This record gives sequence, C-alpha cells and structure tokens, in this order.
Amino acid sequence: MSTVRTGPLAGLIVGFVLLAGLAGTVGIGVSGWLAGLAYGVVLHGLLRRGRRAAGADRLGPADRVTLVRALLVGGVLALVVSAWGGPAPVAVLVPLTAVALALDAVDGWVARRTGTASPLGARFDMEVDAFLILVLSVHLAPSVGGWVLAIGGTRYAFVAAGWPLPWLRGPLPPRYWRKVVAAAQGVVLAVAASEALPPAATTALVVGALALLVESFGRDVVWLWRHRLATTTPTIRPARAAAGPADPKTPPETITAPGRATPSDETTLPSPGRRIRAGAFTGVAALLVVAALVVPNQLARIGPGVFLRLPVEGLVAVALLLVVPARARRPLAVLLGLALGLLTLLTLLDMGFFVARDRPFDVLLDWGLLDDGFAFLADSIGRAGAVAAAVGALLLAAGLPVLATAAVLRLTRLVARHHTATVRVVAALSVLWLGCAVAGLRLAAGVPVAGREASSLVASHVGQVRAGLRDRSAFAAEVAADAYRDVPGDRLLTGLRGRDVLVAFVESYGRDAVEDPGLAPGVGAVLDDGYRRLRAAGYDARSGFLTSPTFGGGSWLAHATLLSGVWIDNDRRHRDLLTGNRLTLGGAFQRAGWQTVGVLPAATKPWPEGRFYGYDRYYDAEKLAYRGPAFGYAPMPDQYTLATFQRLERARPHAPLMAEIPLVSSHSPWSAIPKPVPWDAIGDGSIYHRPANRFEDGVPRGSARVRADYRHSIEYTLGTLVSYVLTYGGDDLVLVFLGDHQPAAPVTGVGAGRDVPITIVAKDPAVLRRVAGWGWQDGLRPGPRAPVWRMDALRDRFLTAFGPEAGH
Repeated sequence: MSTVRTGPLAGLIVGFVLLAGLAGTVGIGVSGWLAGLAYGVVLHGLLRRGRRAAGADRLGPADRVTLVRALLVGGVLALVVSAWGGPAPVAVLVPLTAVALALDAVDGWVARRTGTASPLGARFDMEVDAFLILVLSVHLAPSVGGWVLAIGGTRYAFVAAGWPLPWLRGPLPPRYWRKVVAAAQGVVLAVAASEALPPAATTALVVGALALLVESFGRDVVWLWRHRLATTTPTIRPARAAAGPADPKTPPETITAPGRATPSDETTLPSPGRRIRAGAFTGVAALLVVAALVVPNQLARIGPGVFLRLPVEGLVAVALLLVVPARARRPLAVLLGLALGLLTLLTLLDMGFFVARDRPFDVLLDWGLLDDGFAFLADSIGRAGAVAAAVGALLLAAGLPVLATAAVLRLTRLVARHHTATVRVVAALSVLWLGCAVAGLRLAAGVPVAGREASSLVASHVGQVRAGLRDRSAFAAEVAADAYRDVPGDRLLTGLRGRDVLVAFVESYGRDAVEDPGLAPGVGAVLDDGYRRLRAAGYDARSGFLTSPTFGGGSWLAHATLLSGVWIDNDRRHRDLLTGNRLTLGGAFQRAGWQTVGVLPAATKPWPEGRFYGYDRYYDAEKLAYRGPAFGYAPMPDQYTLATFQRLERARPHAPLMAEIPLVSSHSPWSAIPKPVPWDAIGDGSIYHRPANRFEDGVPRGSARVRADYRHSIEYTLGTLVSYVLTYGGDDLVLVFLGDHQPAAPVTGVGAGRDVPITIVAKDPAVLRRVAGWGWQDGLRPGPRAPVWRMDALRDRFLTAFGPEAGH
C-alpha cells in the first residue's frame, strides 16, 4: 500500500479504536457510532483527496499531530450525538476537547520547527478547528440556547456568503486579534461544556465570546467591502477558511496556520544575551522534565531528596531519541512530551485525591467527583473563587501537555546537537542507575537513588484499571448472594415491632473525633454529658466502630454500604447496585410493615434512589421548606431537619416509622456552624441568623482553626441528636447514629484509618438485650477496645439480632 494511503487509513483505524474505547467505557449508543464512523470516513476521503491535489506523498509531522486532533474531534462528535437531548459524559467530553485544543498549538509549532508548513496542512488544521467549534456549539445549544449555534455557524455562513458575493473571498491582511478571538471561542466553549460554572456565568461568558466573534468578523467584512474593487484574482479558497482556536478567519494567502510560518532565513549568530536566554530556557525545560519524572504522587512524600534521584524513564527516553532515525526524532519527541504532560496531570490528580480521599485518582471512575470538588471550593472560598480555580485548572490541564512537549522538543535538539557526548553521558548514568538499584542505595531521606517513579505510577494505574474491569462481575456475585432476599415480612425485624427507628448519618464523624488528642476532649465531653442526661431520662446506649468504604468524602458510598450490606467503595459499584433489586435495610422495614421515610436536607435535585432504598416517601431540601440562611455546604441546620421531620411525621398519628436522615451541618469545609435555638421556636428557620463564614469575614483559617471548626461542628450535631431524643424521643424511639466517613487529611493527617463510631440509643432494655452479643460498649462514646466491623456487615447482623429469636 502506498504511503499516500497509509496515513489516512491509519487514522480511520485509530478513530474506530477510539470509538470502541468510548463505547466500552461511557457508552455512545448507535447514533454515536454512526456519527463517529461517518465522520471518520469523510475525514479519510477528504484527506486523501486533498493530498492528491497537493501532490503530497505523505503526512508531515505537523499533519500527523493535526490528524490526532481530528480523531479526538470525532470522539467529541460521537459523545455529543449520543447524548443529544440528555446529559453528556462531561468527565470524558471535556478532557478530549481540552487535549484537542492544546494540540492546536503543537501542530503549528512542529510545522515551524520541522519546516513542513504547507497549504494542505494549514487547510486541514483550520477545518478541524472549525468543526470542533461547531460540534461544541451544537452540544451547548439545549442548555445555553439555540443562539449559541451562531458561534459555530458564523464561519460557515461567511464561506457560503462568499459564493454569491465574490468580494467576500478576497484576501485579508494578517491581524493578530483574529487569533485571540479564535482561541477565545474554543476555550470558552470548553469551559461552558464542563458545567463548572453556574448557568448565569456560563451564559455571560458565551455571550462575550460571541460578541468578540461578531466584532472580528464585522471588521473584516467592512475591510473587504472597502477593498472589493482590488479583488481581481480568485483565491485558492474562500477567505476565513477556519473558525477555531487558531484563527477562524485568516485565509492561507495571508497566514498558513497558527504558527506555521516558514522557517526564518536569518543566519547571523545569536547575541550573548540571546544565548543566555536560550540557556535559561533549556535549563527550565530540563527542570520541568526531571520534576515530572521524579515527583511522587503524594504531597507527604515530596522533599528535597526526590530531586536528586536518577529517573530511569528519562534515560530510556534519551536513548530512544538517540537511536531512532533523524526524521523520526521530532515526532517521537512530541509523543514523549504529550505522555509526560499527561503523566504530570495524573500525578497532580493523585496528589489531590490523597489529600481529599486518602487514595489515588481512579482514571475510570473518578471524573464525576471533580464536580464535588468544585462544590467544595464554592462552599470554602465562594463561587467566584471556585470559578477562578476551575478555569485555572482547565488551563493547567490544557497547558501542561503543551509545556511538556515544548520542553522535550527543546532538549531533543540539544541531544541531536551533542550526539556523541550525550551517548557517553547516558551510558555512564545507566551504569550508575543499575549499580544504585542493585545496591539499594538511598538518599538521606530514605529515597532510592535509582528512581522509577513515573513507570511505577503508570503501572499502578494500569493495574487499577484492570482490577476495576474485573470487579464488575465479582460485584454482581456479591449482590446476588443475599441471605435475606426472600425472607417474608413477618419474619423480619420482629424485635422492633411497634417502634420508630431512626438511622442518622453524622457527616464526617470519624474515629479521630473520639480519639484524637486535639479533638476528643471536646467531643467526648458532649458525648459523656449526653449519656449522663439520657440515663437520667431512662435511656441507655451501646457503641462500637464500623470501617467505612470511603474517606474524606463520598458519603453516598457509606450510605449504600450500610443499607445494602455490600461493600460500595466506588461509583461504578454504586450505579450497579442501584440498577438491581438488593434488599436494603429500608426495604426490609418496608416489607415488615413500617412506613419508611428518607429525609435528605442536602438533596437539591431529584432523588430516584429513594425507590431502590425502599422508602415510601422522602423529603428533599425543597420539601423541608427551610427559609433561613445556609450554613456553608449545609443548606439548613441539623436541628431544623430533625424538628421538621418531627413535625411532618412523628408528631402526627402514624404507623411505626423507619427513617434515614443524613445530618450535614458537620460537612466540610466547616466554615459556618449553627447555634442551637429553642425547639419550639424553630418554625420555618427564619430564627437562624446569617452565619459568620470564615472566608467571607476575612478571618484566616490555618490547620489548627480548621480542626477546631470541625470539632465544633461535630459537637453541635451530636448535641442536637441528644437534645432531640430528650425532647421528642419517647418510649418507642430507637436511634441509630453513626459517621459516614472520617474527615479529610487536613483534619486527620495523612494515613488515618477509616473507622467511624456507631451508637444505638433506646429506652426499652429489650432492644439493647438483642445486641448484647455484639460486644459493644456502654455509652455514646466507643473506647479504643470497642469492636470494629466492616460497614457492610451491619445489615445482616442487624436483621439477625432483631429477627425471630431461636425457638420462635
């Protein structure tokens, strides 16, 4: 097969593989497949036709980068088409778009450096840009409004108008502002597609981008009209041949493509100042590459010693650049640079997740949690700060691969220029690395001299992906193995007949709250005083520990684990659980004749999970009708939630109730903590005064203040629970309260466990006799020797303890 054919054909094959990957992960449906395949076929045909017309026998290095961009655009198209009319997988769509936008700067740079700029490459580059902008506009139309299609359609309307109006096809003078406006379109649409901004901010941003586009096109139309008589020769193609991040308007007669200028003919020697600047840039490039290879993925492991390591990946990469043919060196360097940039992004994501969740980033499952990160920032530093951080993160994600590629290309030129010396240095360092690895030499900080951080990181995430793919079938078997699936209602929960049972999750209530020397004295005092008062009122309590499947966040995983009796430690397991018919704790109470209720003060969107959990009805934030101020993440204080539940359910004549109530006043970032008010004065919540937010009032919060605020929030919620029982409990109330997970590392420190306290409170001694065999300790505060179970074990133990006794 000729070289002319292999390039486009290879692109068609790779595009098919990309579509298959999307279908196997997020799913693209038949419409997505058809759109993606049609796009690939058309791209293949047009590229072959364009190469024949240009007399090109192969794709140049820059054209291959553009082909990669074109394939990514095909993936974006498939995602948009398959999700039309419904939610799109933003966690995949936005990264594909960001990489495509970032590569737009790379292909032009490669063309300039390799001297391979061509009209075909420029046209190819511009058409890919234009189509990406059109696809993003179509994607945003349902949510932003049909007017956003003007951004993607303006360029095509301009070209179409050029056929009946030849003067619109005239050449335009170069103008840098076109590039700025074009780049703004791609960035703005990508940010809008990420859904990181509130709707009003998104609309304002897109309107601003459209205004810039109209201004730029309008200026060029006016210029062409004024100079229409000078248009005496036809152009190769209509002016404004592309609309995208590079330059949506400049024709090839005035600019080939973004950065695809022909090489300079300058042959004079550089000045001393220029040589110094070049040396500085080379030093920065080397520092960037080395840092990307040696920096570990946990902040706690970063120290001066890591920068003295010898990365084997760097030695292998330089060796490859030395042995490949000269014409393949630059494309290889581009691929290595992109891989290095993506590796750096993965390292940064791991760092963040180790701080927030005490685990690495899951490349298959964790993209959706970035939305939670934005919500956390909005509660912590305000929405404006969160938007700025989100935009900065998107720019970093797009810029790191570009910077890494530029750094590798710069070092590659240095390697090629000093080939012999580089061979000797690499050989010597390779022997040194091998010797250090065999001898196990370590730096003073205990860091191995022979580094392989990057390859270990990749290997661990590859293993993570494999384990995740295998886990699905294993999880299905766990869900199916349900000993209580077919137990009739009259054989369930007989030991709790006639009683109201409340299961309350206390947000971020972890073992450290009752054992950490800086937290336990205050929290322990609240629990001990509460137990003393409950005992005086005739109640008793038993407490132990459960091991949560999550850390620092992901409360829904803990809720699902406890209620379903299966281990739910990631969102895929959670989604798969919700599609099945596993008997939950709420479902067991419902089958046994209880009225089941879910009370979710932080639910601001529809909650279809309620049916799976077996609830007859549920109260979200809207139904709870709170009219007071919000308290950080918590839209309402826990005291209001409990008081409203009491008013709507328990204060009325009712059958026995079972209720799940997540209490969220202790949710991070603990920047605004309610104060208790009299129960009979709560009303619609108007009595609560606007809280003092630590960030809004300018009070700085260091680590000690964050821990203190966390402690105060836990004390508030636990005190509220005790007060509720004393005020409204009664003889028939059984309260089970527990933590969902430990707070994040800024409170617990690195390496904290995942245990959370759990307590049962009841006035009837017969209830606590049922759990006497559990070994739980008296009181509201479990001690260091209290039993520890996995959280998924509680459902079966609970149903067994409160089921029919032996002989009945």
